[in-house]
Amino acid sequence: MYKFLINHIPIALYTELAKFKNKLTGVYVNKSYSQEGEDLVLARIFENLNISAGFFVDIGAHHPIRFSNTYYFYQRGWQGINVDALPGTKCLFERVRPRDITVECGVGESSGSLKYFLFNDPALNTFSEQEAKKKNFPPFHIIETLEVSVVTLKQILDQNLPKDVEIDFMTIDAEGFDDQIIASNDWNRYRPRIILIELLNTEILTINSHPIAQLLQLNNYRIYAKTFNTFFFLANELLLPNA
Repeated sequence: MYKFLINHIPIALYTELAKFKNKLTGVYVNKSYSQEGEDLVLARIFENLNISAGFFVDIGAHHPIRFSNTYYFYQRGWQGINVDALPGTKCLFERVRPRDITVECGVGESSGSLKYFLFNDPALNTFSEQEAKKKNFPPFHIIETLEVSVVTLKQILDQNLPKDVEIDFMTIDAEGFDDQIIASNDWNRYRPRIILIELLNTEILTINSHPIAQLLQLNNYRIYAKTFNTFFFLANELLLPNA
């Protein structure tokens, strides 16, 4: 039917029909930029909290739009700090998202430098040699390794978080290096309301035995929601109204 319409009705009429369809259906469409719809889950939580503007921190930001848990919010006036070790990240983010603060470095348990594994798909880049070996199979492969500077999460927030600004959510996607990032923060001083973290091959029924979940629980966070691979943790002091 689609091919028939293209071949048998005037282009001008087809264009107007397409515009009408987009206008009609667009009212009911929620566009997600995340890999698994995490941004829409977050939007629902913040709607419940009556928070329409806020501040985020994106560790392992990867790209200003692709697979981004924060771009949905940026489009709606939010601001944040984006952190990624890939050379060129800062230039790209500053061009696409000039309101944000972008830090081009790695995040580790202590300051220094670490070997960084670059893949043909930058979404897989990692400081974890073990994780790099797991993913170094077709169609993906390591294209280069670099020595990259790393600092602690606390240092990044000390130097870049605007004064008197609270973090509404933090998203962490460090491809196997997440535990070091969590260990490097001052959780008494910097407490995002919500933390998103990718935990591969982890079921919701067994999440409490996962080392990263245990780390967050020690810092007074609790599991609240899940997409396919991403878990949402809420600060224990955050009380959500009934949905």
